[in-house]
Amino acid sequence: MPRKRKKLPKKRPAQKKPAGKSMAETADRHRLYQLAVQCVESEIDMVDDTYKEIRGRRAVHLREDFCGTANTGCEWVRRRDGNTATGVDLDEDVLDWGRRENLGKLSEAQRSRIELLRKDVREKGVAKPADITVAMNFSYMCFKTRDDLRGYFAAAHAGLADDGVFLIDAYGGSESWCDTREKTKCDGFTYLWEQCNFNPINGHINCHIHFRFPDGSKIRRAFSYEWRMWTLPEIREIMHEAGFAKTIVYWEGTDEETGEGNDIYEPSEAGEDDPSWIVYVAAVK
Repeated sequence: MPRKRKKLPKKRPAQKKPAGKSMAETADRHRLYQLAVQCVESEIDMVDDTYKEIRGRRAVHLREDFCGTANTGCEWVRRRDGNTATGVDLDEDVLDWGRRENLGKLSEAQRSRIELLRKDVREKGVAKPADITVAMNFSYMCFKTRDDLRGYFAAAHAGLADDGVFLIDAYGGSESWCDTREKTKCDGFTYLWEQCNFNPINGHINCHIHFRFPDGSKIRRAFSYEWRMWTLPEIREIMHEAGFAKTIVYWEGTDEETGEGNDIYEPSEAGEDDPSWIVYVAAVK
Protein backbone atom coordinates (compact mmCIF):
# COMPACT_ATOMS: atom_id res chain seq x y z
CA MET A 1 0.00 0.00 0.00
CA PRO A 2 1.43 3.38 -0.84
CA ARG A 3 2.45 4.62 2.57
CA LYS A 4 1.06 7.97 3.66
CA ARG A 5 3.57 10.40 5.07
CA LYS A 6 3.20 10.50 8.79
CA LYS A 7 4.49 12.16 11.90
CA LEU A 8 7.45 10.26 13.27
CA PRO A 9 6.59 8.33 16.43
CA LYS A 10 8.47 8.96 19.62
CA LYS A 11 11.53 6.76 19.98
CA ARG A 12 10.56 3.61 21.81
CA PRO A 13 12.93 1.64 24.06
CA ALA A 14 14.29 -1.49 22.43
CA GLN A 15 12.19 -4.54 23.22
CA LYS A 16 14.00 -7.58 24.54
CA LYS A 17 12.88 -10.78 22.90
CA PRO A 18 12.59 -14.07 24.80
CA ALA A 19 15.66 -16.27 24.44
CA GLY A 20 15.46 -18.64 21.52
CA LYS A 21 12.72 -16.80 19.68
CA SER A 22 13.09 -14.57 16.64
CA MET A 23 11.78 -11.03 16.51
CA ALA A 24 9.18 -12.14 13.98
CA GLU A 25 7.89 -14.82 16.36
CA THR A 26 7.35 -12.31 19.16
CA ALA A 27 5.99 -9.44 17.04
CA ASP A 28 2.33 -8.44 16.87
CA ARG A 29 1.22 -7.91 13.28
CA HIS A 30 -1.61 -5.55 14.22
CA ARG A 31 0.69 -3.30 16.20
CA LEU A 32 3.20 -3.31 13.34
CA TYR A 33 0.44 -2.34 10.90
CA GLN A 34 -0.58 0.61 13.06
CA LEU A 35 3.02 1.80 13.27
CA ALA A 36 3.86 1.31 9.59
CA VAL A 37 0.66 2.19 7.74
CA GLN A 38 -1.47 4.43 9.92
CA CYS A 39 -1.04 7.93 11.25
CA VAL A 40 -4.34 8.49 12.97
CA GLU A 41 -3.37 11.93 14.28
CA SER A 42 -2.90 13.29 10.76
CA GLU A 43 -5.89 11.34 9.50
CA ILE A 44 -8.21 12.85 12.11
CA ASP A 45 -6.79 16.31 11.35
CA MET A 46 -7.90 15.76 7.75
CA VAL A 47 -11.33 14.44 8.79
CA ASP A 48 -11.90 17.31 11.21
CA ASP A 49 -10.78 20.07 8.86
CA THR A 50 -12.61 18.67 5.82
CA TYR A 51 -15.96 18.43 7.56
CA LYS A 52 -15.67 21.92 9.03
CA GLU A 53 -14.66 23.34 5.65
CA ILE A 54 -17.69 21.77 3.97
CA ARG A 55 -20.32 22.21 6.69
CA GLY A 56 -19.05 25.15 8.73
CA ARG A 57 -19.09 23.28 12.03
CA ARG A 58 -17.23 20.50 13.78
CA ALA A 59 -18.41 16.92 13.30
CA VAL A 60 -19.39 15.09 16.47
CA HIS A 61 -20.18 11.49 15.52
CA LEU A 62 -17.74 9.55 13.34
CA ARG A 63 -18.34 6.15 11.79
CA GLU A 64 -15.26 4.16 10.83
CA ASP A 65 -16.03 1.47 8.25
CA PHE A 66 -13.63 -1.49 7.88
CA CYS A 67 -12.40 -0.25 11.26
CA GLY A 68 -10.14 -3.21 12.08
CA THR A 69 -8.45 -2.37 15.37
CA ALA A 70 -10.46 0.89 15.65
CA ASN A 71 -7.30 2.95 15.90
CA THR A 72 -8.92 5.87 14.06
CA GLY A 73 -12.09 5.81 16.17
CA CYS A 74 -10.04 5.87 19.35
CA GLU A 75 -8.16 8.94 18.16
CA TRP A 76 -11.50 10.59 17.36
CA VAL A 77 -12.88 10.21 20.89
CA ARG A 78 -9.56 11.40 22.33
CA ARG A 79 -9.71 14.53 20.19
CA ARG A 80 -12.65 16.24 22.00
CA ASP A 81 -14.75 15.34 25.02
CA GLY A 82 -18.01 15.47 23.04
CA ASN A 83 -16.88 13.27 20.16
CA THR A 84 -18.48 9.83 19.69
CA ALA A 85 -17.54 7.01 17.31
CA THR A 86 -18.82 3.74 15.87
CA GLY A 87 -16.52 1.19 14.27
CA VAL A 88 -17.87 -1.45 11.87
CA ASP A 89 -15.98 -4.55 10.74
CA LEU A 90 -16.66 -8.23 10.03
CA ASP A 91 -13.53 -9.67 11.69
CA GLU A 92 -14.31 -10.41 15.33
CA ASP A 93 -10.70 -11.38 16.14
CA VAL A 94 -9.40 -8.00 14.98
CA LEU A 95 -12.21 -6.19 16.79
CA ASP A 96 -11.29 -8.07 19.99
CA TRP A 97 -7.66 -6.99 19.54
CA GLY A 98 -8.81 -3.39 19.17
CA ARG A 99 -11.01 -3.60 22.26
CA ARG A 100 -8.10 -4.96 24.28
CA GLU A 101 -5.14 -2.98 22.93
CA ASN A 102 -6.72 0.32 21.78
CA LEU A 103 -10.00 0.83 23.61
CA GLY A 104 -8.37 -0.67 26.70
CA LYS A 105 -5.95 2.27 26.80
CA LEU A 106 -8.71 4.89 26.72
CA SER A 107 -10.12 6.46 29.86
CA GLU A 108 -13.44 5.12 31.10
CA ALA A 109 -15.18 8.26 29.84
CA GLN A 110 -13.59 7.89 26.39
CA ARG A 111 -14.54 4.20 26.16
CA SER A 112 -18.16 5.11 26.87
CA ARG A 113 -18.20 7.18 23.67
CA ILE A 114 -17.08 4.47 21.22
CA GLU A 115 -18.76 1.26 20.13
CA LEU A 116 -17.54 -1.51 17.85
CA LEU A 117 -19.99 -3.55 15.78
CA ARG A 118 -19.38 -6.84 14.00
CA LYS A 119 -21.47 -6.05 10.96
CA ASP A 120 -21.23 -5.88 7.17
CA VAL A 121 -20.57 -2.27 6.18
CA ARG A 122 -23.26 -2.63 3.50
CA GLU A 123 -25.93 -3.36 6.10
CA LYS A 124 -28.18 -0.37 6.65
CA GLY A 125 -29.50 0.90 9.97
CA VAL A 126 -26.86 -0.75 12.16
CA ALA A 127 -25.73 2.47 13.86
CA LYS A 128 -26.94 5.97 14.52
CA PRO A 129 -26.51 8.47 11.66
CA ALA A 130 -22.96 9.76 11.39
CA ASP A 131 -21.78 13.30 10.76
CA ILE A 132 -18.86 11.81 8.88
CA THR A 133 -18.13 8.25 7.76
CA VAL A 134 -14.61 7.23 6.77
CA ALA A 135 -13.29 4.21 4.85
CA MET A 136 -9.52 4.53 4.84
CA ASN A 137 -6.53 2.57 3.60
CA PHE A 138 -8.36 1.78 0.35
CA SER A 139 -10.48 -0.86 2.11
CA TYR A 140 -13.50 -0.41 -0.20
CA MET A 141 -11.40 -1.78 -3.08
CA CYS A 142 -12.43 -5.25 -1.88
CA PHE A 143 -15.65 -4.62 -3.85
CA LYS A 144 -14.76 -5.69 -7.37
CA THR A 145 -17.90 -4.94 -9.37
CA ARG A 146 -19.64 -1.66 -10.01
CA ASP A 147 -22.86 -2.99 -8.46
CA ASP A 148 -21.08 -4.09 -5.27
CA LEU A 149 -19.22 -0.80 -4.88
CA ARG A 150 -22.39 1.18 -5.58
CA GLY A 151 -24.18 -0.92 -2.96
CA TYR A 152 -21.57 -0.02 -0.36
CA PHE A 153 -21.58 3.67 -1.27
CA ALA A 154 -25.40 3.67 -1.08
CA ALA A 155 -25.22 2.14 2.41
CA ALA A 156 -22.68 4.79 3.44
CA HIS A 157 -25.03 7.48 2.09
CA ALA A 158 -27.99 6.02 4.03
CA GLY A 159 -25.94 5.90 7.24
CA LEU A 160 -25.17 9.61 7.26
CA ALA A 161 -27.00 12.43 8.97
CA ASP A 162 -28.79 14.92 6.70
CA ASP A 163 -25.65 17.07 6.47
CA GLY A 164 -23.26 14.12 6.51
CA VAL A 165 -19.99 13.66 4.61
CA PHE A 166 -18.39 10.42 3.42
CA LEU A 167 -14.58 10.50 3.20
CA ILE A 168 -12.27 7.93 1.61
CA ASP A 169 -8.72 7.78 0.33
CA ALA A 170 -7.66 6.51 -3.10
CA TYR A 171 -4.39 5.87 -4.87
CA GLY A 172 -3.23 5.57 -8.42
CA GLY A 173 -0.64 6.54 -11.01
CA SER A 174 1.26 4.39 -13.48
CA GLU A 175 3.13 2.55 -10.70
CA SER A 176 -0.13 1.34 -9.18
CA TRP A 177 -0.72 -0.84 -12.24
CA CYS A 178 2.66 -2.60 -11.97
CA ASP A 179 4.06 -5.51 -9.99
CA THR A 180 6.27 -3.88 -7.40
CA ARG A 181 7.81 -4.12 -3.93
CA GLU A 182 8.37 -1.03 -1.81
CA LYS A 183 10.44 -0.95 1.38
CA THR A 184 10.06 1.54 4.22
CA LYS A 185 12.28 1.56 7.29
CA CYS A 186 10.35 1.99 10.53
CA ASP A 187 11.44 2.08 14.16
CA GLY A 188 12.78 -1.43 14.77
CA PHE A 189 11.53 -3.14 11.58
CA THR A 190 11.12 -2.75 7.84
CA TYR A 191 7.70 -2.55 6.20
CA LEU A 192 7.38 -4.08 2.73
CA TRP A 193 4.44 -3.40 0.42
CA GLU A 194 4.07 -5.82 -2.49
CA GLN A 195 1.55 -5.70 -5.31
CA CYS A 196 1.43 -8.43 -7.92
CA ASN A 197 -0.68 -10.27 -10.48
CA PHE A 198 -2.35 -7.12 -11.83
CA ASN A 199 -4.87 -8.03 -14.51
CA PRO A 200 -5.49 -5.11 -16.90
CA ILE A 201 -8.62 -6.77 -18.27
CA ASN A 202 -10.62 -6.64 -15.02
CA GLY A 203 -8.44 -4.37 -12.87
CA HIS A 204 -7.86 -7.00 -10.18
CA ILE A 205 -4.64 -6.99 -8.17
CA ASN A 206 -3.17 -8.92 -5.23
CA CYS A 207 -1.38 -6.98 -2.50
CA HIS A 208 0.63 -8.15 0.50
CA ILE A 209 2.26 -6.59 3.54
CA HIS A 210 5.45 -8.19 4.86
CA PHE A 211 7.60 -7.24 7.85
CA ARG A 212 11.36 -7.75 8.19
CA PHE A 213 13.39 -7.47 11.40
CA PRO A 214 17.03 -6.68 12.27
CA ASP A 215 17.71 -10.31 13.28
CA GLY A 216 16.87 -11.43 9.74
CA SER A 217 13.48 -12.93 10.58
CA LYS A 218 10.35 -12.05 8.59
CA ILE A 219 6.60 -12.14 8.74
CA ARG A 220 5.58 -12.92 5.18
CA ARG A 221 2.10 -11.92 4.07
CA ALA A 222 1.15 -10.54 7.46
CA PHE A 223 -1.79 -9.04 5.56
CA SER A 224 -3.06 -9.85 2.07
CA TYR A 225 -5.67 -8.13 -0.06
CA GLU A 226 -7.50 -8.99 -3.27
CA TRP A 227 -8.60 -5.68 -4.74
CA ARG A 228 -9.87 -4.01 -7.86
CA MET A 229 -7.96 -0.88 -8.81
CA TRP A 230 -10.73 1.68 -9.18
CA THR A 231 -9.91 4.92 -10.98
CA LEU A 232 -10.93 8.31 -9.62
CA PRO A 233 -13.50 8.95 -12.38
CA GLU A 234 -15.12 5.59 -11.64
CA ILE A 235 -15.20 6.24 -7.90
CA ARG A 236 -16.79 9.66 -8.33
CA GLU A 237 -19.33 8.44 -10.88
CA ILE A 238 -20.41 5.58 -8.61
CA MET A 239 -20.70 7.92 -5.63
CA HIS A 240 -23.12 10.06 -7.63
CA GLU A 241 -25.02 6.96 -8.74
CA ALA A 242 -25.31 5.98 -5.05
CA GLY A 243 -27.07 9.26 -4.25
CA PHE A 244 -24.36 11.71 -3.28
CA ALA A 245 -24.96 15.26 -4.49
CA LYS A 246 -21.32 16.30 -4.84
CA THR A 247 -17.80 14.88 -4.73
CA ILE A 248 -14.59 16.75 -3.94
CA VAL A 249 -11.07 15.50 -4.67
CA TYR A 250 -8.30 16.67 -2.33
CA TRP A 251 -4.97 16.60 -4.15
CA GLU A 252 -1.62 16.82 -2.36
CA GLY A 253 0.56 19.86 -2.98
CA THR A 254 4.26 19.77 -3.87
CA ASP A 255 7.19 20.97 -1.80
CA GLU A 256 9.09 23.43 -4.02
CA GLU A 257 12.49 22.51 -2.57
CA THR A 258 12.25 18.72 -2.63
CA GLY A 259 9.70 18.16 -5.38
CA GLU A 260 7.96 15.69 -3.10
CA GLY A 261 4.46 15.87 -1.66
CA ASN A 262 4.01 18.40 1.12
CA ASP A 263 1.24 16.57 3.01
CA ILE A 264 -1.19 19.45 2.34
CA TYR A 265 -4.36 18.37 0.56
CA GLU A 266 -6.51 20.94 -1.20
CA PRO A 267 -9.65 20.67 -3.35
CA SER A 268 -8.66 20.37 -7.00
CA GLU A 269 -10.05 19.39 -10.39
CA ALA A 270 -6.59 19.32 -12.00
CA GLY A 271 -4.24 16.61 -10.72
CA GLU A 272 -0.73 15.95 -11.94
CA ASP A 273 0.41 12.91 -13.91
CA ASP A 274 2.52 11.52 -11.07
CA PRO A 275 3.57 7.85 -11.21
CA SER A 276 2.23 7.38 -7.68
CA TRP A 277 -0.29 9.52 -5.81
CA ILE A 278 -2.70 9.37 -2.90
CA VAL A 279 -5.80 11.57 -2.65
CA TYR A 280 -8.86 11.97 -0.45
CA VAL A 281 -12.37 12.03 -1.89
CA ALA A 282 -15.25 13.62 0.03
CA ALA A 283 -18.81 12.74 -0.99
CA VAL A 284 -21.40 15.22 0.23
CA LYS A 285 -24.97 14.19 0.92
